[in-house]
Amino acid sequence: MSDPQLVQTLVEKGLELSASAGGELERSCWMVVHEHHHGMKPSEYDIREIDEDLYLAVLSAARSAQ
Repeated sequence: MSDPQLVQTLVEKGLELSASAGGELERSCWMVVHEHHHGMKPSEYDIREIDEDLYLAVLSAARSAQ
């Protein structure tokens, strides 16, 4: 189970990024989870794996918060 505080922090970042990226919520949530997991924003063709459960928790919470 993901840490609720971490999920909330990433949701806030994802929503902020999504708002400035034209509403691309899935991509924005993926990017903030990637940054959390790897310590840097993804490059254009970055295919490194992320924590899928954390991503899904963040995406679900972000969709609920919209």
